[in-house]
Amino acid sequence: MFESRFQSFADSAAPELGAAHLALLRAELGRRGLDGFVVPRSDAHQNEYVPPCDERLAWLTGFTGSAGIALVLRDEAALVVDGRYTIQAAAQTDPSAYTVVPLAQQTPEAWLAAHLPAGARLGYDPWLVTSETLERLRKAAAGAEAALVAVDGNPIDAVWADRPAAPTAPVTLRDPALAGETTASKLARIREKLAAEKLDAVVLSDPHGVAWTFNIRGGDVSFTPLPLSWAIVPQEGRPTLFVDARKLSNAVRDALAAHAEIAEPVMLERALDLAAAGGATIRLDQATAPAQLASRIEAAGGKISRGASPVALMQAAKNEAELAGMRAAHLRDGAALVRFLAWFDREAPGGALTEIGCVAALETFRRDTGLLKDLSFPSIAGAGPNGALPHYRVSEASNRRLNPGELFVIDSGAQYEDGTTDVTRTLPVGAPSDEMRDRYTRVLKGHIAVARAVFPKGTSGAQLDPFARQFLWAAGLDFDHGTGHGVGAYLSVHEGPARISKLGTVPLEAGMVLSDEPGFYKEGAFGIRLENLVVVRPEPTPPGGERELLGFETITFAPFDRRVIDPVLLTDEEIAWLDDYHARVRELIGPLVEGEAEVAGWLIEATAPLQG
Repeated sequence: MFESRFQSFADSAAPELGAAHLALLRAELGRRGLDGFVVPRSDAHQNEYVPPCDERLAWLTGFTGSAGIALVLRDEAALVVDGRYTIQAAAQTDPSAYTVVPLAQQTPEAWLAAHLPAGARLGYDPWLVTSETLERLRKAAAGAEAALVAVDGNPIDAVWADRPAAPTAPVTLRDPALAGETTASKLARIREKLAAEKLDAVVLSDPHGVAWTFNIRGGDVSFTPLPLSWAIVPQEGRPTLFVDARKLSNAVRDALAAHAEIAEPVMLERALDLAAAGGATIRLDQATAPAQLASRIEAAGGKISRGASPVALMQAAKNEAELAGMRAAHLRDGAALVRFLAWFDREAPGGALTEIGCVAALETFRRDTGLLKDLSFPSIAGAGPNGALPHYRVSEASNRRLNPGELFVIDSGAQYEDGTTDVTRTLPVGAPSDEMRDRYTRVLKGHIAVARAVFPKGTSGAQLDPFARQFLWAAGLDFDHGTGHGVGAYLSVHEGPARISKLGTVPLEAGMVLSDEPGFYKEGAFGIRLENLVVVRPEPTPPGGERELLGFETITFAPFDRRVIDPVLLTDEEIAWLDDYHARVRELIGPLVEGEAEVAGWLIEATAPLQG
């Protein structure tokens, strides 16, 4: 009945191949006169999702997580991963070949400093590390009295016999009604920013920024409609867009040629030579630009300005057309989610539901809209103790049946042409325990506190992050992830530069779309996360006030499960917010499901006032 077309549950890890692949790499390193090599999980753009041809870390080690770095020496090798992946990395790698090192215990640089022999030559691919990462590696090598060597051509590519080809998905033009701003206008704003900062040019190394600037989308990676590409935008003169010509139809090429020169990506370095001539100052995005670009600019006599891409903040502050699209996408997605929740309530008591079955069902309800382009990330669907793993990814091996007395966390999102969604609900299977209701209600109180927040312009996400944690803190509890991340408009579901987090130092601006997703996780027992997306908007300054104020508009619409709420823990203001929110869900989603009697009836009951 239900199927998943956008997400695979097969465990693609092949730990049994790790030792053989490691031997192939070491032989190639020997041929090149290298004693070691650094293998990050990244592509040349530092993308969250990378094409199969760039999954070098997975090919080498078997580890399929989204973050990690392998450090290969002649006689030993380490895989350094953060806390999300220590268990997964141990399960997916051959312990005779790799030592899994938790990042919290030892950084890659510290491991190298302790294990790299004096006089060794450690190789790295300058296209896969940023200048910041390179500087840390350089210090570690120097401390071990070893040499750090940039390779010309990745040695893994030389021994990866069946390496997939680079992607060539077609580039499409963004509908002007959804983009809300022309490419010419965006380029003009970028040039104004360059002039204000006395920069001669900027390199757009982040394909998200390229896609936004030139109003294009693509399909080169999973879950994000990206065309892998680069651009150089000078303060004066025409930009150059570097994109594989095989991705461009004649119509798309003609439209882009009106704004920029079109060149193959292999021409990027030569173009940097020309742009840097005469000592030009060029901005490189410190978060995404590979170290190779900096080396090339400096060798050509240019000066590097390292900092944030000027496109990042422009892209994050959505215009009215983008926000209208996001709102429309969320209503459509909300109706699909309500259909899923009604189905879940009907089927869960039967005891036949599984994590994979629920993921496939929700995706099917979204596909039934006729407008789903992709998921926005692999769905997180954790039952019972699996729900206590914040970044759990269900596989055929880990798939768990939903049992009575458990909680089920479903965190999922969709890509529609008019917007990107991300929503999490925590659902009871049978009667929840008092502890579950207490923790759920504390998480809900934190969610409401963020949603209701009003704050002065210039406030950062770090200042708002405690709003979500205060009720857990009061009980001696907390959660170990950020409260919220930025979300793109039919782009990345994890978009910078702003976030609601202890590390979120960028001030929030009107038009930004962020998640509001506090949680709680009891290891081995259950997890809770509640997530809506919100838009930063201006708020009126009260009489006598002296500051411009901002607040949030919630744009996700789906019921919170009232069976897991303890009303005694809620204030009158919190109950009023929840009842108002549910009334809004009923008002907006009700007409979209009114022809479906069972779903419509379920929605009326699920959105009834909390007390009465």
